[in-house]
Amino acid sequence: MAEVVTTGISGASHLKLGNVDWKLVKRLLIPGVIGAVIGAYLLTSIDGDFIKPYISGYLLIMGCVIIYKAFTLKIRKKPDEYHGPKTSWLGFVGGFCDAIGGGGWGPVVTTTLVARGKNPRMTIGSVNFSEFFVTLAQSILFVIALSFGEYWQIILGLLVGGAIAAPIAARLSQKLPMKTLMIFVGLLIVGLSVRTIVLVVAK
Repeated sequence: MAEVVTTGISGASHLKLGNVDWKLVKRLLIPGVIGAVIGAYLLTSIDGDFIKPYISGYLLIMGCVIIYKAFTLKIRKKPDEYHGPKTSWLGFVGGFCDAIGGGGWGPVVTTTLVARGKNPRMTIGSVNFSEFFVTLAQSILFVIALSFGEYWQIILGLLVGGAIAAPIAARLSQKLPMKTLMIFVGLLIVGLSVRTIVLVVAK
């Protein structure tokens, strides 16, 4: 729910900076929304405490994948601007993973597209712009199926922090080298995932 606002701000920031490829957005958006709705529906029928360590394990793997791709990534001098059917399937998988794992749209979609030789700046911007609609679809289903009354403080905290960080991140995506960004994000995901797993095991 908090991501609806933060991804909206992020998408608007990338749009303003000219980081959005509309052809790529068209390939990602609808399949991403469909995958997100299916993932969110499955998640509402699973006990949260049961799935938590599996989600953390999944994110830990994704963090390691991002770091690995950062060191093995070869950015082409002339980016691949063709977005075929495989891109739509990637959007579907990314949306599903994002909903059921609490994160995954960026790690799955962005890193895969950049590894395929897409323009890093335009890929980051387009994926972030599409994420608003993917997150909105998830949230609508979650609101219908779940009660969020006791979590409003968490939602508000995430919303405020994300709203501040989103435009800064959009600007950094233009300034920092792609590999530096991927290493930083990968390490952050790994660190948070390990922390969650340790807390679960400690119980």
